[in-house]
Amino acid sequence: MADVVSECNIKVLCRFRPLNQSEIIRGDQFIAKFQGDDTVIIGGKSYVFDRVFPTNTTQEQVYNTSAKQIVKDVLGGYNGTIFAYGQTSSGKTHTMEGKLHDPHQMGIIPRIAEDIFNHIFAMDENLEFHIKVSYFEIYMDKIRDLLDVTKTNLSVHEDKNRVPYVKGCTERFVSSPDEVMDVIDEGKANRHVAVTNMNEHSSRSHSIFLINIKQEHVETEQKLCGKLYLVDLAGSEKVSKTGAAGSVLDEAKNINKSLSALGNVISALAEGTKTHVPYRDSKMTRILQDSLGGNCRTTMFICCSPSSYNDTETKSTLMFGQR
Repeated sequence: MADVVSECNIKVLCRFRPLNQSEIIRGDQFIAKFQGDDTVIIGGKSYVFDRVFPTNTTQEQVYNTSAKQIVKDVLGGYNGTIFAYGQTSSGKTHTMEGKLHDPHQMGIIPRIAEDIFNHIFAMDENLEFHIKVSYFEIYMDKIRDLLDVTKTNLSVHEDKNRVPYVKGCTERFVSSPDEVMDVIDEGKANRHVAVTNMNEHSSRSHSIFLINIKQEHVETEQKLCGKLYLVDLAGSEKVSKTGAAGSVLDEAKNINKSLSALGNVISALAEGTKTHVPYRDSKMTRILQDSLGGNCRTTMFICCSPSSYNDTETKSTLMFGQR
């Protein structure tokens, strides 16, 4: 039965951004054709997902369709993960973060922060909540704490219930959406960025923002715990296109290795396979082990460019999503 459950709880959503300024100036063609709300056609081939968001979709529409329910589930004691996958400058960070302090342009993470506290304020007053957040990145397969830059090579351990966690990672208690935003601003300032041809601010690391919610009923002493991982994956582009060399080339190889490990895990879960799920193939999949599959809620955003210049990357992103 568990296999059936895990199969139902992986959603793959595809989002296309509009052509950007440099693509328009270069005269790139817009190659995506949308059909219904779940199909995109590129080069005559159809790709079908749980939902496809065309270029004019608002941040609010994306949030309501993809993440609103996960907040309720996490407050109900489930674990969840939301990923954004795609090549650099395909709109991953726009989808996950957006403009953090702009009510219209903010992405999934700030909306989740607001939503969690709105729910809590409306809930039974006998419930006591403790919410803590952590923010770290995985760069060259090393885990780096974004809230304490002296912690650069943290390890993954298991607690007494065999649940993996990042040992020594900073945890901050938060009691309002503003406090969550302060933590994000601080972590973003520390995030690992290198210049590649694709995007001057291309993030070369996977960033993971963890929200951990514990609640206890004061009278019945009933406890619930839910965790939500929000993951902005590093860019998945072909090495040749980035002009990467030396250490940047090593970065690219590391990124591609961990992305394929993630693909293998999600693929195994989606098939409801009774065989081995390869969580231990990368640090990222190991950390996320108790928030993928089973009765967890997993949403993967496949972010794409509609430009003819990025034709190959867009197709490979769509293929990854179809797996």
